[in-house]
Amino acid sequence: QVQLEESGGGLVQAGGSLRLSCAASGRYFSINAMAWYRQAPGKQRELVARTTSGGSTNYADSVKGRFTISRHNAENTVYLQMNSLKPEDTAVYYCNLIVRSGTWYWGQGTQVTVSS
Repeated sequence: QVQLEESGGGLVQAGGSLRLSCAASGRYFSINAMAWYRQAPGKQRELVARTTSGGSTNYADSVKGRFTISRHNAENTVYLQMNSLKPEDTAVYYCNLIVRSGTWYWGQGTQVTVSS
């Protein structure tokens, strides 16, 4: 069983910053990719940023230049540094882990609210 523990969400004013963390634990062989998704009320869940085991990263166009995803391999932890936050960034943010077998795992979600 794999567990993903997220932290770092909260309420922030527009223009502010937050840093999300996600630590993976449990039994799995190796990680293919770790990512952050978000889901706003009434909208579909969307990819925010992903980092792969090969070191590549990709971002949603809406967050490029403002968000940075990074990973601490030894601790199986992924971070999302969010700067210049906008009210439209308000959503529940979910950590995602894809292991080598292809199985996807999800965290419980952490709320990010950006006030105008």
